[in-house]
Amino acid sequence: MHIGVLAVQGAFIEHERVLESLGAEAFEIRQLRDLDCPMDGLVLPGGESTVQGKLLRDLGLFEPLQKKIREGLPVLATCAGLILLAEKLSNDKSTYFATLPVTVERNAYGRQLGSFFVQHDLKHVGNIPMTFIRAPIINQVNDGVEVLAHVDSPSIGDKIVAVQYKKQLALAFHPELDLDRKVHQYFLGMI
Repeated sequence: MHIGVLAVQGAFIEHERVLESLGAEAFEIRQLRDLDCPMDGLVLPGGESTVQGKLLRDLGLFEPLQKKIREGLPVLATCAGLILLAEKLSNDKSTYFATLPVTVERNAYGRQLGSFFVQHDLKHVGNIPMTFIRAPIINQVNDGVEVLAHVDSPSIGDKIVAVQYKKQLALAFHPELDLDRKVHQYFLGMI
């Protein structure tokens, strides 16, 4: 399998390492010509969504990738990647790909000091570590979106942190930062 990893900013190298450890071939998407490579799936990594959104447009990657996602390319989106996919942001007037029918709140858990770790169940996957870093939450899901996990945090209560919509798997946390490989295995199984 050939998995394109958006590599303009954020935790892309960590995703590449996990995918390659599972036998997939990961390649970096940094410029338009990288989209000429055969691609069975796409990873949108965590990082800074506004920077990634700006670079996607500046580099001419935005419309071609949006088209591929709309046409059913399997996508794993983590943290900022979830924000890029969201149809609506509750605390920001910007939107990006808008292919995932959910409403997301950016930085819902606060600043870097609000980062935390839990061990929790992810539907279809099992019990996994979840690392949240300045993480978003999903405030609302629309028809066809399957909720995969809720996490109850002392700071903001019980919130949706993982969903799947068709071939889009979107998570508020960073599975690439933990040793558990089950999320990426599940994603590869979606392809």
